Amino acid sequence: MMPTRLRTLSRAVLLELFLCGWILAQGTSPKHQQEIQKQPFGTQDGRSINLYTLTNSHGLQLRAMNYGGIILSLRVPDRKGQLADIVLGHDTLDGYIPNPPYLGAIVGRYANRIANGTFTLDGKTYTLPRNNGSNTLHGGVKRTFDKVVWDDEALSNGKNGIVFTYLSKDGEEGFPGNLEMKVTYTLTDENELVVDYEASTDKATPINVSQHSYFNLAGEGTGDILNHELTLNADRFTPVNSNLIPTGELRPVKGTPLDFTTSTKIGARIDEPYDQLVLAKGYDHNFVVNRKGDGLELAARVYDSTSGRVLEVSTTQPGIQFYTGNFLDGTVTGKGHVYKKRDAFCLETQHFPDSPNHPDFPSTILKPGETFHSKTVFKFSTK
Repeated sequence: MMPTRLRTLSRAVLLELFLCGWILAQGTSPKHQQEIQKQPFGTQDGRSINLYTLTNSHGLQLRAMNYGGIILSLRVPDRKGQLADIVLGHDTLDGYIPNPPYLGAIVGRYANRIANGTFTLDGKTYTLPRNNGSNTLHGGVKRTFDKVVWDDEALSNGKNGIVFTYLSKDGEEGFPGNLEMKVTYTLTDENELVVDYEASTDKATPINVSQHSYFNLAGEGTGDILNHELTLNADRFTPVNSNLIPTGELRPVKGTPLDFTTSTKIGARIDEPYDQLVLAKGYDHNFVVNRKGDGLELAARVYDSTSGRVLEVSTTQPGIQFYTGNFLDGTVTGKGHVYKKRDAFCLETQHFPDSPNHPDFPSTILKPGETFHSKTVFKFSTK
């Protein structure tokens, strides 16, 4: 028979083992409940604005609304597990009206620039409103994707996401065709923000749609992004003229300050007297993604050594616009911070700028009976 002291000791050991196992189990289990929250966020154009908050099991949190499909905030853990908001934006709806820098918005019908606000399709010339010197930028002036109220609903298939839909009517901002647009944001437990685009039309029309969030992996409002390290899976880019319109050339990046084929600090060469940097006041260029097929391809990787945060951008699109916030001039204040030049970067997955006027570029023309599909994945991790 076991002595009383040994029986007591055994119970103590078993209790300690149980507690150790319980603690370990807690450490490996999700600390957060995956959930979708929806709340009213004001009105615009006589319609209700809904604000969605998506949280995954690791605590990564996205806030987005149906006005402009705008991402207001994105809270991501650093290497110590501390969350910080890494996108520029505002805390209220009023901050986004107007929204000259397109903070966090879906941009289209045609993201980026169309030269002289004109293009010819099937023998007919279309004229668009000009809002960027002589160019049309991000679709026009009034009824553009960043300025309209989208229909919205939470995903009902067990996934953590939101679906935005919008009918862009024939002639809106000068574009032909009734374009039915759907954009889906999904937040996964792999710390990915997946953006799916889908569209159909009843007339041939150009389409180029993108997500225009401004990122600072150290946290929005913490200063510039010049020490962030960038890698681009792109051996070529589309150089621009003085109006920031592609010349039509696909220029190799090798030997230029636009070579990010190996990890390089964003600020390492940004002020060099290279013609393309002078014209754009920094980086504001479309890079040609090195592609092996039609599926998702890793296009960019950004690392911030202070926080340890890593952002990887994969896309089905042929191009990615790398922009260093060159036109943030201190006139926009968001979340209590004044946003200044180079306080953030954008990685806008896209077709090439001004493609309707460059027949040698990949076509952006969507025809009746066809469906436009595109996917971009923003994946977050730490190092």
